[in-house]
Amino acid sequence: MGEAEATTRSHRTHIAVLALLLALLTLDTVVTIEGTVTTPAGVFASSYDDQGFAIQDRTAGIFVSFPNTNIGVKPSRHVEVTGVLKNPDGLLMIVPASVEDVKVKGNDKPVQPKQVRTGAVGEANQGLLVRASGKITEGPIDDLPFGHKFFIDDGSGPINVYVNLGTKVDVSPLAVGQRVTVTGFSSEFGGVPEIDIRGPQDLKRLAR
Repeated sequence: MGEAEATTRSHRTHIAVLALLLALLTLDTVVTIEGTVTTPAGVFASSYDDQGFAIQDRTAGIFVSFPNTNIGVKPSRHVEVTGVLKNPDGLLMIVPASVEDVKVKGNDKPVQPKQVRTGAVGEANQGLLVRASGKITEGPIDDLPFGHKFFIDDGSGPINVYVNLGTKVDVSPLAVGQRVTVTGFSSEFGGVPEIDIRGPQDLKRLAR
């Protein structure tokens, strides 16, 4: 990615480096960013009530909101997105005005998840693709019609792992005491951090 541009043009700011965007800009600013898709469009719709997807560059990540339209992008696509910076329910996101505000520019190498402790999931890594391992301390818990959830802890503190219905993940084999590794989008709902997994490939049961 190129260097960041802080030039304002008709109230629109183009910042290629996401970390600068998150640090410098205020809510309701119109921005244009580029990044690699890390979650399939619509996979979190059952709990987000949103058909959007996440993108990430080498510095940070963010959710791209499409409440009513699934534009079909999948991980590793390179996209340019223009939209308004919002922060509902504690999750920072960009809200494009229309599908024309997302330009697909080819394919990137898959984004590698950041290894984190369970107790460290939160604002410092919100928006990133993360990976954590630990013992299941609670769950799985039925949270229908939104999905299911369970909690894991590696000794640093528990984290909620959320399983949206669109992931098609079967949580029935899970039980308290099992050791698992989860990969997913570092998110937040109502001020509480969580990891939102994307599919069966993001949940691995480990030997005791």
